[in-house]
Amino acid sequence: MSTVPEVKVWPALYPTRDNEAPHNGISTVQVAIFAAACGLTVANIFYTQPLIGLIGPALGLHAGLAGLIVTLTQLGYGAGLLLLVPLSDVLENRRLVIWALSAVVLGLLGIAVSNSAATFMASSFVVGVFAAATQILVPFASHLAPEASRGKVVGNVMSGLLGGVMLARPFSSYVASTLGWRAVFYISAGMMLTLILLLLRALPQRRPSAKLAYPQILRSLPSIVASTPTLRRRAFYQAMMFAGFNVFWIGTPLFLAHEFGFSQRGIALFTLAGAAGALAAPIAGRLADRGLTRPATGAALVAAVAAFVLAIAGGRLHSLAFLILAALLLDAAVQMCQVLSLRSIYTLAPALRGRLNGLFVAFAFLGGAIGSGSAPAVYALRGWTAVGGLGTLFVVAALAYYSTEVRKSRP
Repeated sequence: MSTVPEVKVWPALYPTRDNEAPHNGISTVQVAIFAAACGLTVANIFYTQPLIGLIGPALGLHAGLAGLIVTLTQLGYGAGLLLLVPLSDVLENRRLVIWALSAVVLGLLGIAVSNSAATFMASSFVVGVFAAATQILVPFASHLAPEASRGKVVGNVMSGLLGGVMLARPFSSYVASTLGWRAVFYISAGMMLTLILLLLRALPQRRPSAKLAYPQILRSLPSIVASTPTLRRRAFYQAMMFAGFNVFWIGTPLFLAHEFGFSQRGIALFTLAGAAGALAAPIAGRLADRGLTRPATGAALVAAVAAFVLAIAGGRLHSLAFLILAALLLDAAVQMCQVLSLRSIYTLAPALRGRLNGLFVAFAFLGGAIGSGSAPAVYALRGWTAVGGLGTLFVVAALAYYSTEVRKSRP
């Protein structure tokens, strides 16, 4: 279950028990809809990763600053996790999701018509903020699931979310190579409109029992972080893992284009290798249901370090096979760590699930934004080996913290 003994000292104002009427479970079709919705929504914050080589020059950005194209979207996502997602503990969830996705559509259209870096980044920030609706959907599905199968349901929904993360890169690369980079965002806006219509029909309503004002919700966040060791630990693991993940996937398209002569279509094919990593999510959910969260977390962290070793070796040996293997291993490790962490924090306090989830993913994306912002500059200054070394440092930091958890668990 959770990684450390939990001391629940949340203020009485913020109840930890969920007093809502009992739910009727979640069907297989609903799980699939939740998974698809999460994947399509979260993909919007990853479309730009392999396109910075195209978008940067089009907007007049210096190569060393091109990482801002991705960073602003992810910072917006982090802001949405802190400011939007907590509302899922007090507002009807389906309506909140629909309004958020409508704002995503407007942001995508803003990106598509942008002719300057300022308008592009402002629109990207809007997309990031409201794409955080993904993290309303995940605990929404968890709420509908019975306790005995919650890890399985979360894992299956997360496999859709993570599939969106993985497939966003090849999709955007292929569309950009065929129709231009602006077409990526027009097409995504159309897909999001279709998704809104589907969710209006398919999602049940969920009215949380908490009767708190929005300022009270925001004031509760620091105390939740301070009094939840599992949240802090798991958030640090995922922040470091996601920083390494973004370092790899921001640096790899630049490396493949410069050293292997890959076109956007070639980069799209390479990024498909990482999509298989989403298959690790359901496995991680089942491991968590069996009480194997701690050892599975350690295995995921070690696998991530091994992935960066392979990536560095692939660069030095000019081996595409090593780079593909590194992509598969890293993506599977990051996804497994995330599902294990979510399963742990979802068991803590059902009535706080939206806020716990928002805080966890906000910390993770803060780490991701650091990785996104630093990778292009490191590559421009020091090359691929330095990029691999930077990613390794992030993951080793998580592994070092994990070692303190193992020591605490010993008699």
